[in-house]
Amino acid sequence: MSKRIGILTSGGDCPGLNAVIRGAVKSCHQLGYDCVGFLKGYEGLYDPVQYVNLTPSSTKGILNQGGTILGSTNKGRFAAVKGVEDRVEIAPHLIEGVKETVRQLGIDGLICVGGDGSLAIAQQFHESGIPVVGVPKTIDNDLQATAFTFGFDSAIECATDALDRLHTTAASHERIMVLEVMGRHAGWIALHSGIAGGGDVILIPEIDWTFEHICEKILHRESQGKKFTLVVVAEGAHLPEGGMVGAEQDGQQVKLGGIGKIVTDEIQKRLHREARLCILGHLQRGGKPTTFDRVLATQFGAHAVRLIVQEKFGEMICSRPPDMVSVPILEAVHKIRQVDPTGPAVRAARALGISFGDRTAEDASSGVFTREEDREFAVQHHGEHLLDTAAAELEAALAE
Repeated sequence: MSKRIGILTSGGDCPGLNAVIRGAVKSCHQLGYDCVGFLKGYEGLYDPVQYVNLTPSSTKGILNQGGTILGSTNKGRFAAVKGVEDRVEIAPHLIEGVKETVRQLGIDGLICVGGDGSLAIAQQFHESGIPVVGVPKTIDNDLQATAFTFGFDSAIECATDALDRLHTTAASHERIMVLEVMGRHAGWIALHSGIAGGGDVILIPEIDWTFEHICEKILHRESQGKKFTLVVVAEGAHLPEGGMVGAEQDGQQVKLGGIGKIVTDEIQKRLHREARLCILGHLQRGGKPTTFDRVLATQFGAHAVRLIVQEKFGEMICSRPPDMVSVPILEAVHKIRQVDPTGPAVRAARALGISFGDRTAEDASSGVFTREEDREFAVQHHGEHLLDTAAAELEAALAE
């Protein structure tokens, strides 16, 4: 009997899932393995079992397609996570049912493609003796174990394109435009698209902000003759008084959304200026994957097969350029990689005058570095002359 590998995609869809499937299928074919794909995520593993045979022929032409040909779900009987730290045990009869499916179909290893919630399920499978390996999937790029997750590059491409389009209409009508993007616990999408798309204010979960500082930034721009402002806000950005904006779901993570409207309404209320809101929502998850995501996802698929061949079960494939390595799934899930508020991307953004809503307009727009890390960044990248020309401001800021 020939060896057989199974694969499924779980959780929210994103560009690159089909590239993972194709990479795994073609790798299986080269190694002489059969491959089957389970439909609708983990639901396809049990009562009724739903799967399709996957071959290089049946996966032809899917490399550049968004979504997943296998379908996916983040609800149902196998929902395993309510929040970042809250693991829900999968019912024993479901575990036993999956074991029986794996046995009957002769599955030598199961590739589970998903985010932290989906991989938490895979970890429970592993603990129960089911041979699984994990592939990380999240457009938020917020898993600590891997440098990149596929879908992230495609998401920031979408958000950057939106900012490019908003920029022209904002300038034409002298409006304040607020763009709400995804990012539950990490602001990577907002940060990268905000820099690439010429954002003026970026609000992310990692940096506390106030409405006063946002409004000061807008007024400061107006004083310089800039009659429009682009504000990028991550859906998980905390309100100044604390807490995220969203709605509770039964036994599931809070469904985020609404922070953009609050920011827009507050700006209009405080400044009596015309502001408009654009929510990208699921547009960030759709469409063709970028070249970067196609390459990364294909590598993930091929190397996931390698883990099964090497019987490294319970491991998750990781990108750590220039290498592809693996770590135990248990070490990977729930370890969120957030934006470093003093990291190079944030410091570069501050040097450009971008506000994160946490400083006065003058500090945010003049290039004054108010933290020691920022001061070192200025010296390293701009030379001592920057300190000489702004010595008084720097000394005053550092003395605070």
